[in-house]
Amino acid sequence: MKVKKSRKQKAFTVFNTIVMIFVIFVTLYPFIYLVAQSFSSDAAVAAGLVTFFPIQPTTATYRYIFRNMEFFRYYGNTIFYSIAGTGISVLSTSLLAYPLSKPKLRLNRFFLPFVIFTMYFTGGMIPNFILITQWLGLRDSIWALLLPGAISTFNLLLMKSFFAGIPEELEEAAAIDGMGVYGIFAKIVLPLSKPILATMALFYLVGMWNEWFGPFLYLDTKDKWPVALYVRQLVEGANNVEVGAGSEASSVQATLKAAAMVVTSLPIICVYPFVQRYFVQGMTMGAVKG
Repeated sequence: MKVKKSRKQKAFTVFNTIVMIFVIFVTLYPFIYLVAQSFSSDAAVAAGLVTFFPIQPTTATYRYIFRNMEFFRYYGNTIFYSIAGTGISVLSTSLLAYPLSKPKLRLNRFFLPFVIFTMYFTGGMIPNFILITQWLGLRDSIWALLLPGAISTFNLLLMKSFFAGIPEELEEAAAIDGMGVYGIFAKIVLPLSKPILATMALFYLVGMWNEWFGPFLYLDTKDKWPVALYVRQLVEGANNVEVGAGSEASSVQATLKAAAMVVTSLPIICVYPFVQRYFVQGMTMGAVKG
């Protein structure tokens, strides 16, 4: 049976639809413009003619990028850093969040304030640089990218709240059956925590994929660069990049950075739809519980 909407409800629906359309437009337009620019000619971009659709379409920029083996090497580095960093971060965060979610552990009252403190205050860039390069000896090492930022305090507190919402009866029943703490964590807690694990994995993955400042500080060997740092170099020196000769080179010049950004953004955009339902569920449950 259909319920007839009042005028106020209809007006709210129309207003809400208009607002959402506007928000979607504002959100998507920068990426649409970037794609249009990457397929447009240098002259069209320089003249400011590109808005929604490519002007004087050309694929010269993408041909240049895909012929450049350096780009694929940096791309491979980013894939490795992102997968390894995400795995280390999710594992480390969950191992710390689980005991902190147990109010019965007395030391939690001692450790938790120190954990929260790090969310508001940091040692600063120079002390961190000295710690990583001199004390830990991780200069020009991939571990300088994977270990120092392995645990995000915000993600840790979100995961802690989620773990605190898991019924204790399940863990008590497993303990009665003779299962140890690590067995309960691996076989009971983690399988029930797929939403928050997927959410944390997405957070860490996006952070690692877009990271360029850490590699800029700690990696001296260019072959170890991630693609984000390479794209940054392209953005800064796009006007001085030599990509060839003739008409192809002239069309590549102004659109090189746009095409590079599109290619590097696509994997994250493709991953998000697969974890969207976990992302919403994990954020909601993790924020409300605990």
